Amino acid sequence: MNIDLTDTTSSRINAELVKARRSLGSPAMGMVLTLVIVTDEGNHYDALKAASGASKEHPSRILVVVRRPGRSPRDRAQHRLDAEVRVGSGVGEAGSGETVILRLHGELALHSHSVVLPLLLPDAPVVVWWPEDAPENPAEDALGKLAQRRITDAAATEDPVGALSLRASTYAPGDTDLSWTRITPWRSMLAASLDQKQTAITSAVVEGEEYNPSSELLSLWLAERLRVPVERRISDGPGITAVRLETADGQICLDRADGALAELAVPGQPDRHVALQRRTTAELLAEELRRLDPDEAYAEAVRFGVNKISGPDPAHPTPAAPAPAPAEASGIPDGGQEAGGQTGTDAGPAAGEDTGADGGKDAGAKPGAAKKTAKARSSKKAAK
Repeated sequence: MNIDLTDTTSSRINAELVKARRSLGSPAMGMVLTLVIVTDEGNHYDALKAASGASKEHPSRILVVVRRPGRSPRDRAQHRLDAEVRVGSGVGEAGSGETVILRLHGELALHSHSVVLPLLLPDAPVVVWWPEDAPENPAEDALGKLAQRRITDAAATEDPVGALSLRASTYAPGDTDLSWTRITPWRSMLAASLDQKQTAITSAVVEGEEYNPSSELLSLWLAERLRVPVERRISDGPGITAVRLETADGQICLDRADGALAELAVPGQPDRHVALQRRTTAELLAEELRRLDPDEAYAEAVRFGVNKISGPDPAHPTPAAPAPAPAEASGIPDGGQEAGGQTGTDAGPAAGEDTGADGGKDAGAKPGAAKKTAKARSSKKAAK
């Protein structure tokens, strides 16, 4: 059932939702959460299609916020709310819940949280998803403050790696990214392979497309968990193509060349094929809606430091052994951002003092002490 409302209000939209449920013979609400999608006119169809697919697993009220502030001063002066209400029963775009497309015109687009707040399901969790153009700090966004979980997608940005750095600096409990969700099968398969082979990991290599944030997150996760150097290599894709773990017994390799079927090679065991197909946005969204608590594994990985996996330089989770060039030994470029959001300049003086204490500060103090000793001897001779 579709209901079009022009120049309406949130209270009228609520009334139409109740009326639509009664006409379908289901006055009671059986939805488990409210999913708020913040998008634009050009991308709302694909986002709504993915959300409707996820709602078959998680019946929810979907609120699609489409901001249309207008380009001319006359358009911006018009404050109007248009809505399209869809109530479905598991078939078609409406999914198995309720869908409301909100088009906010004029300055009303700047106050979308005031329109969304009366439409939230009572006593139900709220999830906000930005398919594209996510705010710099989702937790401080007006709509983000209403949600327990905030979902972004670094792959939809112009600078995916830069977006991950921004997510790390502004992370708050409840934040997550679909780039992290995409590597769940990879993490599961690698963890299972390590359970089968009880041996120490010495290094790792992750191969994937150049502008693929999932490759960066997988590299960060391996570096943070294994505490070994991780090298990031560029491949033609699609997505992540291979992960290689070097051990004392040989190499553990998970290779996926076609984006669907992968080959797992473990030393001492026959090679076998495993299903590792790239998933749709609806499947990724459904996975994120299964858990509404903070994702601690994502927080530790994204805040580990993207700059440690840049180019051919390996990621060193722990400081390297003392060397003449501390910055090169640690694998962190000068001025680069470290795991906890600290910059490399904070670690610079400390590294210099640790590695070059005898030849740095102490060496600089010895010449002064020698001059004082020489003056003391000359004064004694003069006194005699």
